[in-house]
Amino acid sequence: MTDYRITSHPILHDNSLPTLTFYWNDQPFLAKPGEMIASALYANGIRIFGHHPKDDAPQGIFCANGQCAQCMVIADGLPVKACMTAVRSDMRIMPAKGLPALPEVPMQAYSSAPVLEYAVEVLIIGGGPAGLSAAKQLGEQGVQVLLIDDKSKLGGKLVLQTHRFFGSKEAVYAGTRGIDIALELEEQVRALLSVNIWISSTALGIFEDHTVGVLREGSDYVLVHPEVLLVATGAREKSLAFAGNTLPGVYGAGAFQTLVNRDLVKPCQDLFIVGCGNVGLIAGYHAIQAGIHVAGLVEAAPQCGGYKVHQDKLARSGVPIYTSHTVVEALGKDHIEKVVIAQVDEHFQPIPGTEKIFSCDTLLIAVGLDPVNEFTRKAQEVGLPVFAAGDANEIAEASAAIFSGKIVGTQIAELLGKPIETVPQEWYRIEEILKSKPGKTFAEIPFSETKGVFPVLHCTQEIPCDPCANICPRNLIYVNPEDIRSLPHFLQDDQKGCTGCLRCVAVCPGLAITLVDFRKSQEFAQVSLPYELQADNLKIGDLVEVTNTDGESLGCFPVLKVRQMPAFSGTTIVTIEVPIELATRIAGLRLIAQGKPEPFDQVGAFSENLDDEAYICRCERVKAGEIRSLIRAGMRDINQIKALTRVSMGSCGGKTCLSLIKRLYQAEGIPLSEVTEPPVRPVFVEVPLAVLANIKLEDEEGER
Repeated sequence: MTDYRITSHPILHDNSLPTLTFYWNDQPFLAKPGEMIASALYANGIRIFGHHPKDDAPQGIFCANGQCAQCMVIADGLPVKACMTAVRSDMRIMPAKGLPALPEVPMQAYSSAPVLEYAVEVLIIGGGPAGLSAAKQLGEQGVQVLLIDDKSKLGGKLVLQTHRFFGSKEAVYAGTRGIDIALELEEQVRALLSVNIWISSTALGIFEDHTVGVLREGSDYVLVHPEVLLVATGAREKSLAFAGNTLPGVYGAGAFQTLVNRDLVKPCQDLFIVGCGNVGLIAGYHAIQAGIHVAGLVEAAPQCGGYKVHQDKLARSGVPIYTSHTVVEALGKDHIEKVVIAQVDEHFQPIPGTEKIFSCDTLLIAVGLDPVNEFTRKAQEVGLPVFAAGDANEIAEASAAIFSGKIVGTQIAELLGKPIETVPQEWYRIEEILKSKPGKTFAEIPFSETKGVFPVLHCTQEIPCDPCANICPRNLIYVNPEDIRSLPHFLQDDQKGCTGCLRCVAVCPGLAITLVDFRKSQEFAQVSLPYELQADNLKIGDLVEVTNTDGESLGCFPVLKVRQMPAFSGTTIVTIEVPIELATRIAGLRLIAQGKPEPFDQVGAFSENLDDEAYICRCERVKAGEIRSLIRAGMRDINQIKALTRVSMGSCGGKTCLSLIKRLYQAEGIPLSEVTEPPVRPVFVEVPLAVLANIKLEDEEGER
């Protein structure tokens, strides 16, 4: 039996073993207690979860976040989302062949109970960075808070982030790994007596009487009566329309990070990524940390939109990035086997004859995020006082979400009449800095100094980040405290020079600081570099390849020291000996060379009507060509298109396809102001009708 679990990781450590037996198509497999069905199946090499009833197309995971229904399976007779349902001992799981059929259960096996009701000052939907930060702010003021989250662990996307955070050290934990920030925030919130937390609890909808329907821990339906609602539901990933886009193995970057960083499952061997914002760049680096080969990244824009330091980390590992390119088609029978990319023109249209074809078994879509804002809009519609924080309000980095939660928590406390000062204007200024996009990139200025010891700062882009300045014990690194987007500078001081403590090297979120020491020799210098990939076999005396910032090789040189810094878990400091003239140019260490894959010598795969074959609606299997023809026929009401094609009528409720339909209208030159959108269903998450009446199914022993 093949096991696809990650047993060795530079940052994450999980010594637990799969001890729970479940059955897939009557065959026994092992899972970890509490593990989601989707992760357990992937860990056992199962990638196809079922086939669509319309055309028998294979189905797998897509979002791994409960937003779609691509991972639907039958578990113990009931249709469930594999990504949101935990495996139980002896659970019987099978593909959803055709339309799921409900089991035959005698009526006496059911029992009903009154619907529970719960009154609270503030209900927070979402236990990610914004929700936790707001709960902390409110709880410290004694506000009665109910915080709910549909996952079994708090932290939202923080629990998927192994890298150290950018931003302000003082304001938002910059220099700390996302996984550790999640634990810190949770600990602070749980210590507050006025904050009640329901995990594994899903907000279903908002109603005219200002109640919020909540499925608590998958069993009890509760009507919550909040005085104020705070929506901190985060964001959902945007999709992309191209031929083959629904093949198993084509899914979102968030799903990939969930499998790899939350569940320590190795879902693939060869990975290709679409999108070079921070999400795509970080996912690529997370893949390398997990021992997965990254065949390349593709970006339609002329340059990457994410932080250059993230791009540099991939470059130093030899990962190619194809800018001014887009994905054209995913190829494969039951699972993606190849991806076709092509160069784009100034209008971002693929240029026939420029195709490149690569082998891969997974294609990640990382082309941006949309706020999960249906709760906000519905609350506004019914007149329930509502605030939004984090990505649910505006897409930005998680550091900005933390600070956003702090601001909104203060605003709500003030609204409720708590003795608290109005939000300082300085907070809004800090929030804007944290939300800002990458600024100018400057050429790296070579150091001419060849004596003493000092850090070399290979950070050349204006981004909000200051951990290096805060951690230096002699204050020799300067970042403008009024605007931490300014580049860091080393302040040469003959009276109190650098001690070579390596703290700045270890804390840098971008792994963009090295330490050079010219004191040992007149011919050679010692360069200490951060390394966060597998280094178990790295020994003193080994020859290792070093690179400059852009990933260009500078040669191979011997290792002098390999050390761990206990205060900076997961960061290995490697010291090498190099010729003096190279010392300040060295920015990275390459032990795991990804290797630039050679594309197949094949062109002409692209045709002008290929994008008509892309699926816009995954749930109902509706292609772009079907919708485009209706748009060209004059339809401006999406409700009409919905009635004719069933687009957005699936279990996801249009969470993915509606944005794609709007893009089709825009591509046809039709302003969205002329387009009528369909109404949002009052219950945003599909749920059995029995839940709404608190009707429960009992087994033969009378247990629910």
